[in-house]
Amino acid sequence: MVNVINNQVTNVETDALLVGLYEESKEEQQVYQSLNEVLDGHLEELVKQGDIHNAYGKVSKVHTFGNADAKRVYFVGLGKKDELDVSRFRKVMGKAFKQVNSDQLTGATVALESFTEDLTFAEAIGEAFVMSTYQLETYHTDRENKGFLSDLTVISGEEGVKQAIEVGLALGEGTNSARHLVNLPGNLLTASDLAAYAENIAHKHGMEIEIFEKEQIEELGMGALLAVNQGSKEPPRFIVMKYQGKAEWSDPVALVGKGITFDTGGYSLKGKEGIIGMKMDMGGAASVLGAMDAIGQIKPEENVLCLVPSTDNMISGDAFKPDDVIVSMSGKTIEVRNTDAEGRLALADAVTYANQQGASRIIDVATLTGGVVVALGDEMTGAMTNNGEWFDQVYEASEQAGELIWELPYHDVFKKKVRTSHIADLNNSPGRKGHAVLAGCFVGEFVGDTPWVHLDIAGTAMSESEHDLGPKGPTGVMVRTLAKTIMNQK
Repeated sequence: MVNVINNQVTNVETDALLVGLYEESKEEQQVYQSLNEVLDGHLEELVKQGDIHNAYGKVSKVHTFGNADAKRVYFVGLGKKDELDVSRFRKVMGKAFKQVNSDQLTGATVALESFTEDLTFAEAIGEAFVMSTYQLETYHTDRENKGFLSDLTVISGEEGVKQAIEVGLALGEGTNSARHLVNLPGNLLTASDLAAYAENIAHKHGMEIEIFEKEQIEELGMGALLAVNQGSKEPPRFIVMKYQGKAEWSDPVALVGKGITFDTGGYSLKGKEGIIGMKMDMGGAASVLGAMDAIGQIKPEENVLCLVPSTDNMISGDAFKPDDVIVSMSGKTIEVRNTDAEGRLALADAVTYANQQGASRIIDVATLTGGVVVALGDEMTGAMTNNGEWFDQVYEASEQAGELIWELPYHDVFKKKVRTSHIADLNNSPGRKGHAVLAGCFVGEFVGDTPWVHLDIAGTAMSESEHDLGPKGPTGVMVRTLAKTIMNQK
């Protein structure tokens, strides 16, 4: 899929040559000058006429009509050089790749020298290449394939470029794995189906995996996960996947993903508008499984424990009800005030299991609350933590990935509210005020002293419109942040 060559940019045969163009003086940009020379100065005239732009985000296509080995040159406007960071670069490359794909071309060649020689930027090329042109599966009988771009060539003489791009490709492919899962309808993605998908990832990368079925989940005492499953005809699954990057298995980082394959709200039933789209309530599970897919390709030197508690949340004569009291795996009792606050119940047992397995640090990812959407919108993931140093590491990875997170308060005043039940240890839904924070605090009751970061992706798991790095719909958010967090461990 990817090839790195050290040729003169004017001597590369390709259907699509991508060249970066800054707002700074074109005389200082050697690739532009070389192309302008072989095209007899016509580029300068096209710039004057406004047919070639250097403003950030503008992509200008020029046909060479046989005057150069490249059939078409796509000039990618980069704006001011000192304003171009990795996130902006990733997005503009995505826009350029989308343009090449829409022109129904199968290959693109990137003149890296015209953009940068920074290997971090090279990694972003790989991410943008596979993410930007990804197509979600649909079930139209006359579905048309619009995916053409498949081959990437990079012109560079720098060492390490190919490896960096391959890391980016792995991160992007992991993101697309998560997008695929979130896009699947609830009738085609049950807990059993999700477990089978996880097995495929594990087998592909030689990871250890164990799928706990209902009887084993009962033996483990996961009363909170089982309560959510009570109303369903579909049995629950608890997915345990291990990636061993060190010589010995010890002190793994635990990645925990909420795997509610469809959420009706249970007897606290969602309204007719709110229930649409609830196939995405396993977005946290998709993120951690996508991260494992990327980790399996990149092979960092870290041990990772991936945990997914999975079921749907349905209504029947057996379903759990408001006022029920359940016993979690930890032994803590929980008063159910709201059956639509089910994700935190499943996560409670999962993080308890993570601690029992000796996790050194925990990150949980979940489409947990509508409150985080009200607070932070659809481009910022809400985060909570009990450990500032661990949060800083996750935050740094999110910055590298261009996936924005914002820390919410994890304060005693909120912790006390989830302990307000008059009949049990904990209350799963103390009220609407600050409920994104209260939901995180509830999960925090089960992590103990283990460094922990909670990521609420309810707002960021889906995009309402097409964007530079992908289609409308599932975003695969946090896959790259999770993988980068693991990659950054020393």
